[in-house]
Amino acid sequence: MSALRTIAVENAPKAIGPYAQGIVAGGFLFTAGQVHFDPVTMKLVSGTIAEETNRVFDNLEAILVGAGCRFADVVKTTVFLTDMGNFAEMNGAYAARFGDHRPARSTVQVGALPGGGRVEIELVAKLPAA
Repeated sequence: MSALRTIAVENAPKAIGPYAQGIVAGGFLFTAGQVHFDPVTMKLVSGTIAEETNRVFDNLEAILVGAGCRFADVVKTTVFLTDMGNFAEMNGAYAARFGDHRPARSTVQVGALPGGGRVEIELVAKLPAA
């Protein structure tokens, strides 16, 4: 059984509870859900859903890089939205970030997100072969 490795990077929001930004296990990276917090101020970045989604992806990218991964290594995402009316705008930002890569995805509407966020995304990525 492989050991667990905690991923903690400076350029993504610090964990604000008893969890890690990411955990590497069994050849995969599992991230905590990320909302659109600025990692320096720890305040939500406000703007359009696309801008907020891009901040979420900046946070996730920092965690990916910290584990030695990139977006092309992502195999599964889960998107949480407080309003499905924001799906199309989130989806446009999502598609732009992944390009031609198409990981499996689930999208669900939730009642609330940390800090009053409107979008949260978590992902699973396969570690590159050593």
